Amino acid sequence: MRLWLAAVGRARGGPARDLYAEYAGRLTWPLTLREVEVKKRLPPDEMKRQEAELLLAAIPAGATVVALDERGKTMDSAAFAQRIGAWRDGGVADLAFLIGGADGHGEAVRQRADLLLAFGAMTWPHMLVRGMLTEQIYRAQQILAGHPYHRA
Repeated sequence: MRLWLAAVGRARGGPARDLYAEYAGRLTWPLTLREVEVKKRLPPDEMKRQEAELLLAAIPAGATVVALDERGKTMDSAAFAQRIGAWRDGGVADLAFLIGGADGHGEAVRQRADLLLAFGAMTWPHMLVRGMLTEQIYRAQQILAGHPYHRA
């Protein structure tokens, strides 16, 4: 199974990028990061629409899509691992995670998503979410492998 992370915005050096790199480096599943951005100022709805187009163009057409969204479903780490394991065992070749811009996802992403996932009701910096998500993917990998990294 190949993993894709498509995110709005370009990561600069610093702790948030280091956190992402730390956990991305631990994954045995191949992970490709695709960063996209709209270069001009637009009204929020138009910005979300254009960002959605860019995000969806950055991932394989047949990918299973998980969109990080504040209105999405919250899951504990074991349930998240179980969902990823079910996709893996069901033959999913490409699993793509999408992180939207400051105003959230456009409707095209929300409609395309197989899962809308939230990291709780709080708002998180988008660059930090990359590291948090990648750690949870690594944790899922370790749970599925029966490794003691995760302590229930």
